[in-house]
Amino acid sequence: MRDLPLPTLPFSDLRPRMPERRPSPPITPQPGPKGQAPARLDVSWARSDEEILEAQRLRYQVFADEMGARLSTPKGSPAGHDIDAFDPFCEHLLVRAVEDDGSPGLVIGTYRVLTPAAAKRAGGLYSETEFDLTRLRSLRERMVELGRSCIHPDYRSGGAIMALWGALAEFMQRNELDTMIGCASISMCDGGHFAASLWKQLEQTHMASIEWQVRPRLPLPVEELRQDLNVEAPPLIKGYLRCGAKILGAPAWDPDFNTADLPMMMRLADLPARYRRHFMG
Repeated sequence: MRDLPLPTLPFSDLRPRMPERRPSPPITPQPGPKGQAPARLDVSWARSDEEILEAQRLRYQVFADEMGARLSTPKGSPAGHDIDAFDPFCEHLLVRAVEDDGSPGLVIGTYRVLTPAAAKRAGGLYSETEFDLTRLRSLRERMVELGRSCIHPDYRSGGAIMALWGALAEFMQRNELDTMIGCASISMCDGGHFAASLWKQLEQTHMASIEWQVRPRLPLPVEELRQDLNVEAPPLIKGYLRCGAKILGAPAWDPDFNTADLPMMMRLADLPARYRRHFMG
């Protein structure tokens, strides 16, 4: 099984040496920032430290500047970047808005991916800092962890995330992987009532079977919060659920990010037919 990302949209191969960036095949233009023409998108895997830093700068802008997260970074990290101990072990997927002259522009969306072999080198998964994942042990040889997903606020119409998901689906197929897990974050700016109500709603409709369920290490205190609000899942979680994702258990509380984190799992075998055709051909 390969442990490196294979080409997505911009490249025709991966080589040890860093090749020149090849032109992307045409991608359907997506709505750009307000008042601007639709944006063409370019998706690629980071191949240099500088490209990873670009993703980390976007993450900082979204998580710290926009959401108010308190980020703890390793000593010596550059200011204005979201960096943690798992980043060196991850593959970083980037989406850029293409400039008018056809050259790739700034990173406007990103995911990081921790493969099974890389997770062993890292000593585990990021999700294990929030959840007891013992019940997922049998899945690990073909399971990746997705994390740190974010999109620039000017590009949240759906095109950027769909481009990233297409690249992830290709990566999974080429590397003979079949399961994705991760933590879907819900803002607690209202004190957690929205998150608690959403959890109680999804618990009734989208729970994984008992053999895959996990436990939070620091549970959201659901019983102390309102659970009866009429809420709608945030767009990213709604998108995961439409693709057949399941909730693995009750949310954990992440005080640094001020979020409630839902453990989620998506298996390629569970993709509905229309998404299978779209993402996997």
